Amino acid sequence: MLQPYLIEGRIEAGCDEAGRGCLAGPVTAAAVILPPDFHNDLINDSKQLTERQREQLRPVIEREALAWAVAMVSPQEIDRINILRASITAMHRALDQLKVRPEGILVDGNRFFPYHDIPHTTIIKGDGKMLSIAAASILAKTHRDEFMRQLDKEFPQYGWAKNKGYPTPDHRAAIAQHGATPYHRHTFQLLPQPTLFDL
Repeated sequence: MLQPYLIEGRIEAGCDEAGRGCLAGPVTAAAVILPPDFHNDLINDSKQLTERQREQLRPVIEREALAWAVAMVSPQEIDRINILRASITAMHRALDQLKVRPEGILVDGNRFFPYHDIPHTTIIKGDGKMLSIAAASILAKTHRDEFMRQLDKEFPQYGWAKNKGYPTPDHRAAIAQHGATPYHRHTFQLLPQPTLFDL
């Protein structure tokens, strides 16, 4: 059972991101404020759910949340400021869009930059512990997957509709064959470094 809140009676926004380890596409974050009586047994860390389950839960969360927002940071920004800063920037942008001002912020992971004067708590593996963070993980993942399916139409040779920009063997093979696109993160190791055996 995921916890509905960290501090009872406080308006808490759960934050999580998706796409941090990808070679291509944006890093995407969501912020979600759930009503205090919200209950759904299916909601869990998005990585524990199937794609179909995530897609079914997305409209439920968006309909029933008191407030929710999704924001992205582009590959160019990631290359400029690094992936950690980009992930937190995406969370801040999602928080900026919330229609309800939270009194506390719950963040998946162990790093966060203060957001205005609102207290925050980082929770390692928080998407498997807190309901609002799990809901944010589902929205971040589904919105990013949808965006990558759109990019796949522009660059179908990279298989982004399937691999979503993650470093799969077929994605790396396509980079080796076709080179990098403007949607690739050029500060990331797009291809494996050659070993002595390859030289």
